[in-house]
Amino acid sequence: MLIGFSKIATVWLASSLMLAALARDCDHQKSVNAGANNAGVQTVNVNTQDKNINARQGGVDAKMDNVKTGTWGGQHISLEVTAEGAQVEYDCAHGTVDQKFVADAEGRFDLRGTHVREHGGPVRRDETPDSHPARYTGRIKGDTMTLTVTETDTNESVGTFTLAFGQPPRVMKCR
Repeated sequence: MLIGFSKIATVWLASSLMLAALARDCDHQKSVNAGANNAGVQTVNVNTQDKNINARQGGVDAKMDNVKTGTWGGQHISLEVTAEGAQVEYDCAHGTVDQKFVADAEGRFDLRGTHVREHGGPVRRDETPDSHPARYTGRIKGDTMTLTVTETDTNESVGTFTLAFGQPPRVMKCR
């Protein structure tokens, strides 16, 4: 158990430092922006890793909502949202959302972070984590979240998950 925690802490620290230029998916962002129905509000795409790319300017009411902090659970996934971002655990992977977890007025979000693939068996001390920059997109309606995770360097979809706030996650870690 201590090795697992140490590994998570080490990967989290390393992944936070390893973030570099992230690939943008302009088509998706354009469709998100086209759906915005806020007269007089200009949507600004922000490419810095410490800003939420959902940021808006120009309106009095930006309609940005913080996502509920705490545990969001689902089949094969656990999402622990904090004031600064989130930690993600999957059956055979883990990751981070490296910016404040906020959604627009319609519950949509598009965030950056990391995704680290795991494997069964022992983890060697000198093993380099299989870490990838990731994009976390989705929508929240009430206490239900739909989350799609994509590795941005490989353009590989990790999957789409349905989570519920306060629901215990159902994760079976690979060993």
